[in-house]
Amino acid sequence: GIDPFTMVALSLKISIGNVVKTMQFEPSTMVYDACRMIRERIPEALAGPPNDFGLFLSDDDPKKGIWLEAGKALDYYMLRNGDTMEYRKKQRPLKIRMLDGTVKTIMVDDSKTVTDMLMTICARIGITNHDEYSLVRELMEEKKDELNWLDHGRTLREQGVEEHETLLLRRKFFYSDQ
Repeated sequence: GIDPFTMVALSLKISIGNVVKTMQFEPSTMVYDACRMIRERIPEALAGPPNDFGLFLSDDDPKKGIWLEAGKALDYYMLRNGDTMEYRKKQRPLKIRMLDGTVKTIMVDDSKTVTDMLMTICARIGITNHDEYSLVRELMEEKKDELNWLDHGRTLREQGVEEHETLLLRRKFFYSDQ
């Protein structure tokens, strides 16, 4: 008879740095488990703490690349045989201009939304009420008076924020006694 597994196995290319290995997964495999299997089978995947890494599905358009969520199954992402996924660090450096004008570089999780990042950033610099703050893109000189607020529900990647950009930490609300 035919082994049912061979019929449904999803064959994916896993890229780690410049190493590419092909692995078979059942489509119902959770992303979390797929990451564990990759670490078990590909020595290059052991380059740091598991929580720092994830599976990234890249796209020709950098804004469309997505991090796979640990709690979802591979088939949620409608992957096809032969698709390539990158197993890589989720952390990225983010340059932030603080309220006092100084610039700090803080490591943030590229797979998280701006809301989650703000919690991390504010915790690192000792601000407790992170929901009063937002991140703003620094615009060219000629547009300095326009504020380009980031969407809290989306990731930096989805908003096209590149690693060389500096973001401004700003208070969202201003209260006046009038």
